[in-house]
Amino acid sequence: MRGMTVWRAHYILSQSVFLVVLLISQQGNAHPQCLDYKPPFQPPEPLLFCKEYAKFGCCDLDRDNQISQHFYQIMDYFDQTGFLACGKYIRSILCQECSPYAAHLYDAEDANTPMRELPGLCGNYCQDFWLHCRYTLSLLINNNQTYAIEEDRSKFCKYLELKDPEYCYPNVLSNAELNANLGDVKADPEGCIQLCLEEVANGLRNPVAMVHANDGTHRFFVAEQLGYVWTYLANGSRIDRPFLNLTRAVLTSPWAGDERGFLCIALHPRFTTVKKAYVYYSVSVKKQEKIRISEFLVSDSDMNMLDHSSERTLLEVEEPASNHNGGQLLFGSDGYLYIFIGDGGKAGDPFGKFGNSQNKSTLLGKVLRIDVDNNDYGAPYSVPSDNPFVGETDARPEIYAYGVRNMWRCSIDRGDPVSGQGHGRMLCGDVGQNKYEEVDLIQKGGNYGWRAKEGFSCYDKKLCANSSLNDMLPIFAYPHKIGKSVTGGYIYRGCQMPNLNGLYVFGDFMSGRLMSLKENPDTGKWSYKEICMGADKTCSFPKLINSYYKYIISFGEDEAGELYFLATGAASATARAGVVYKIVDPSRRAPPGKCSFKPTPVNIKGKLIHFSPKEEYVINKKPSTTAIPKPKPTKPSVTPRPRVQHTTPRRVPPATTGHPSTPHPRALSTRPPSLTTPRPPYWTTSPKTTTKTQTGRPGKRGRGKPRRKGERRGRPRAGTVRLVSADGQKDRGRVEIFARGEWGTVCDDMFNIQAAAVVCRQMGFAVALRVAKRAELGAGDIAVRILLDDVECEGTERTLLHCKHPKLGKNNCSHDEDVGVVCGHYEHAVE
Repeated sequence: MRGMTVWRAHYILSQSVFLVVLLISQQGNAHPQCLDYKPPFQPPEPLLFCKEYAKFGCCDLDRDNQISQHFYQIMDYFDQTGFLACGKYIRSILCQECSPYAAHLYDAEDANTPMRELPGLCGNYCQDFWLHCRYTLSLLINNNQTYAIEEDRSKFCKYLELKDPEYCYPNVLSNAELNANLGDVKADPEGCIQLCLEEVANGLRNPVAMVHANDGTHRFFVAEQLGYVWTYLANGSRIDRPFLNLTRAVLTSPWAGDERGFLCIALHPRFTTVKKAYVYYSVSVKKQEKIRISEFLVSDSDMNMLDHSSERTLLEVEEPASNHNGGQLLFGSDGYLYIFIGDGGKAGDPFGKFGNSQNKSTLLGKVLRIDVDNNDYGAPYSVPSDNPFVGETDARPEIYAYGVRNMWRCSIDRGDPVSGQGHGRMLCGDVGQNKYEEVDLIQKGGNYGWRAKEGFSCYDKKLCANSSLNDMLPIFAYPHKIGKSVTGGYIYRGCQMPNLNGLYVFGDFMSGRLMSLKENPDTGKWSYKEICMGADKTCSFPKLINSYYKYIISFGEDEAGELYFLATGAASATARAGVVYKIVDPSRRAPPGKCSFKPTPVNIKGKLIHFSPKEEYVINKKPSTTAIPKPKPTKPSVTPRPRVQHTTPRRVPPATTGHPSTPHPRALSTRPPSLTTPRPPYWTTSPKTTTKTQTGRPGKRGRGKPRRKGERRGRPRAGTVRLVSADGQKDRGRVEIFARGEWGTVCDDMFNIQAAAVVCRQMGFAVALRVAKRAELGAGDIAVRILLDDVECEGTERTLLHCKHPKLGKNNCSHDEDVGVVCGHYEHAVE
């Protein structure tokens, strides 16, 4: 008789005959959502009872059968006349559990509040129900205490009515706006696809790559530019020991925009049996910068760690400049390893008569294909016999395609899960020079045109006019008014978001735009749509957010085919501002149980660090009908990192022509431009963070602007810090802390970048660039005491006093060891 106990929470009934309604719905604030707080779905099998929701709703066939059984149990109490009079009401009310708007009808959009026993009815419908079948209420909810209100129409409908004329039943069925394109991907009036995100990892330092093992464990591995690779388990926790640590060998720097570093990792496609990993990183050999491709073996004693002593160099290529390092490794569907190398750097590929990219005697500006199987003895790799330039005079046999500038992030299409269409295709983003960014479909022997062409247009007019060029045109190109550094992505082939199947999702590092392409299978043409963050109502589901850090570094795919992207708020290899986001379609999900999997157990050595999200979930945001107040001058402020919110930029239609912009050597500029978007009234809404919004230009103060921490009138608060420099610079200097009523210095013993991050955050800066030791930024006067020594911070503390340290004033150092720090904002993160 109960039939809905899995889905509902009971109201508290008073001992009197009066029933108190505890919840009143907010009008006009609903979205398609089921009683399990997730999006609706298309049932895999047609429903037989609640047939009106057979195409899209919140019930599968099993639930439909349970509702049917509940209905007939109730109808056993009726004779034929009662069945005819009340059956239609009872059936309709019970089937609203299957409605795409079930959560709103049951007041269940918030998991923290009690849910209705029955769906909310419209006033007129409730009165008709009362008039004909009011005595069935106790049968519907199996509660005899409702007898008292069955005789009072006012109390009866007060209990059942939903005070929302648009979303109450049955009006919700006849609302054309609510039911238009139900279950399709949402788009705003300008056609921008509205998606949401889930934060799955944070605190990373320029996360450059994400790969999975394809071994049933559903682990994924995230590489940082510094040279660390971390292991994440299917439950979201991270193993505290790195999968790989190449920080001593990797050539990079904390300078924002440095393109050198650890750039990619690829695991052998048969990783379960061939336990090998391949890495691509920058290195300095006798002061000569090179890129190195190496092979590692998995440790015999730990499946979550590579054997660092097993490194075997496969290939090294000299880099004439520090930019355009390429940086992609992947295994194709043919089992061969593909390597994507940049054109050598500088600007315009100025090397030789035609540039490196058109010169097949060099590996720069090329896509390589090599065979790394059966290489345990002898040469580290072999060249596939069907490589296109094998046997060609003066051509390197490893070359698979050429004429590329600086391909950044490529992927292999898994193929349509039903038809297999598209399987094995390789798509890449190729970073442009002055005007255009492009997306290419890589084909054997293809010439992709650089430096003759940039996108669809000529770059070197003389080379472009050469009739023998025979170059491959991109499938899409966009001008620099949309973005200046493409980050290639993936074609979605996962299970959880069926609407996204076949959608190529990519982004732009500089503008922070998320974009998509969809192929027309009949014409082979690709159509473009921008991706926006859904509004609060659209993304109001558990764990979802609708903002992200601007600098989109990379994309990734997990073992199940779900799609992620990696971004940062400060483009520095030492800034812990990197986040991994999962892309979520809130309009439709797969049927329950279809995408479930049981990961293969993982043997853990070391500790697990459980994931703790930092962003505020949309569902937890408190609604506001008033404008966000401006910060008061007396309150401290920290400049936030750039973040893309659900308020989207004015979109410029993609085109193949555009105005020239200032040349830049490649993608990661050392001075990223400001957002192309007007800033929303606030950046960060998380109650966990101490940052507040500061209007005006980051790092500057004028009249009416909030003070930074430590700029308090009167006596400073204990733990307040200041940076003291001889030339008065605000972003660097000797660290001094206020404690016990006096200012004092801090010794550099054990003081690291995490401690510097605590100081810089207090001073209103987003990132700590470096630690200056041995009084590099000035020593304190003899009259100034040394207050702190041996400071150990994790980087999340509020002040240095919250870090580990000996007793205040106790030290074994002198002012010659006074520590200093250099701080920066996201757009000034260069010393």
